[in-house]
Amino acid sequence: MADRDETPDERYDRNWNELLQELRVAQTGVQLLFAFLLTLPFSTRFPAVSPGQKVTYIVTILCTTVSALCLIAPVSHHRILFRRGRKEELVAVSSNLAGVGLWFLWLSVVGAVFLIFQFVVGMSWAVVVGAVFAVAFIGIWYVLPTLKR
Repeated sequence: MADRDETPDERYDRNWNELLQELRVAQTGVQLLFAFLLTLPFSTRFPAVSPGQKVTYIVTILCTTVSALCLIAPVSHHRILFRRGRKEELVAVSSNLAGVGLWFLWLSVVGAVFLIFQFVVGMSWAVVVGAVFAVAFIGIWYVLPTLKR
């Protein structure tokens, strides 16, 4: 791999811009999922949810909240550190937050799919479909890029 002809500041700027592009995609996903989950308790069928399904819902909404927190936090960090010469630190911290946010995002998506299957067709289907998607997320989001690294 050839080195780029750029200064450290140019590299941090490029890394920051690339990270922002990634965050835009992830933020949209977590915000849509969060909005969907926030409406569920106000639906007419929510009282029919079993105690176990309510636990699944609470765990899923908490994972989604942590994901939103981590994926949106870099914006706040940038606002506070803007023009302070801390881009290297900003990129490092934001990259870590993005990694944590993505981890909780896949847990949220799997939790939401698990909850829907649990409610609509039962626990057996929910376990199978939830496990398949958990393995798929880990494989596609983590194992595949790690192998290509």
